[in-house]
Amino acid sequence: MALLAVLAVSVVIGQVEAQVHIANVSMLYLLAVLGTAIRFGRGPAIAASIAAFLVFDWFFLEPLHNWTVTDPQELLALLLLLAAGTVTGQLAADQRRRAHEARDSARESALLYQLARILAEADLGRGLDAALELLRTGVGLGAVVVRSQDERGQVASTASAGATDLVALANAAGREVRVLDDTSRADMRWVRVVPPRPTDAAPPSVHVVPLIAHEQRVGTLALVPSAMSGGLRASDAPLLAAAAALIGAAIERSHLRRIATETEVLQRADELKSAVLGAVSHDLRTPLASILASASSLRQKDVTWSEAERADFLADIESETRRLTRIVTNLLDLSRLEAGSLHPERAWYDLGALVDDVAGRLGDRAPGGVSVRLPDDLPAVLLDYVEIEQVLSNLVENAIRHGGTAPRIEIVVTRHDDTVSVEVADRGPGIPGDALGRIFEPFYPVAGRTRGGIGLGLAVARGLVRAHGGSVWARRRDGGGSIVGFDLPLQGEAAPDGVAPAR
Repeated sequence: MALLAVLAVSVVIGQVEAQVHIANVSMLYLLAVLGTAIRFGRGPAIAASIAAFLVFDWFFLEPLHNWTVTDPQELLALLLLLAAGTVTGQLAADQRRRAHEARDSARESALLYQLARILAEADLGRGLDAALELLRTGVGLGAVVVRSQDERGQVASTASAGATDLVALANAAGREVRVLDDTSRADMRWVRVVPPRPTDAAPPSVHVVPLIAHEQRVGTLALVPSAMSGGLRASDAPLLAAAAALIGAAIERSHLRRIATETEVLQRADELKSAVLGAVSHDLRTPLASILASASSLRQKDVTWSEAERADFLADIESETRRLTRIVTNLLDLSRLEAGSLHPERAWYDLGALVDDVAGRLGDRAPGGVSVRLPDDLPAVLLDYVEIEQVLSNLVENAIRHGGTAPRIEIVVTRHDDTVSVEVADRGPGIPGDALGRIFEPFYPVAGRTRGGIGLGLAVARGLVRAHGGSVWARRRDGGGSIVGFDLPLQGEAAPDGVAPAR
């Protein structure tokens, strides 16, 4: 191409010289030198400069077709042409090299930014799959494999590769690997590759880069050059080192995230264990002690009890047994809810009849009574009668325990466009504002309240309502007291749990 450019300029100079003589017409050769330097670099530009020197001397200087130059001025011009062409070619080639370096630097920066963004996601396996595929295509590799080692010494491999380098990839991993076969971009598939022989050493065509995080080796990055490239370029070394640092940091973040999660789980389990132990030590032991005391008193032979006293002992036994049964039932229901084994058996029921049943059954336990307000246009609701009855019973019992010295409970049912809401209101001390969104958590203690339960009734109510596609909520009542309620969908989904929605 350099020689063809010099030949083209020579033809132009010959046409010009045939018409008119122009001094320093040889400077036109600088166009050929510049074009060659910009397109092909320094070597071809110098070759074009030397070719221009020889061609101009042979065809256009007297004596023609002879390497001898008789005119000193022409010799000086010819030497200046050679020098200017060489210097100009080198300058243009340097500019071309810098442009290529800037372009490669921008490409590497964009590639590293994309790698950092992909590796920032929480799922390390999915992030590594995408990051290794991006690195393979961005650098032009045949295959990439990462071997990461956790703190227990277990090795996990994640790979992305082209089908032509699968054997080298399997050898690099030293074990079976799962790779992305993308020989046809329109039909990609995951395949399993088994190495032809057990080996811990990478074959000669595999380049291994250590993955370092906090001065510790957390794995290795194995790079298999593609069959067409013939090997890795020296200019790719900084990019691959930076990519290895990003991958090592991502593996370390995954280790730390897993450790933090395990620590949090252990902490929450310890808190739950402490809460359960507190419940067993107080709320379960108290009714058992009362039942034992009443039963022991009835069995005493040396004391004659009146019928009224015997009735009181039996009433205490019955009351504490119901209390103990309620606690155990809530514990079992909570465990079934957390295990996901509690599923409502829904059918169409009259919600008003359900509310009346609960109010009639628990009304004698509230000194102020239980009042009910129902709308005239209340439709049938798709629900599990037993479970929703338990939800409403838990809310009413909670209101009786915390509704003051002589609680008067109000149950209000309201129909909305796509939901029906059931509210249980009392005139007790009310729920603190910071506890409105947390009273539905198991074993959550509300500050300033006397213990009348272990905090399971509302948690069970939330789980049962959620199983129906509804939501539970709580808010402070105007004039004192609190309102706790739940929404059941007539169609679609209800609002999320928490503070009561605006009506």
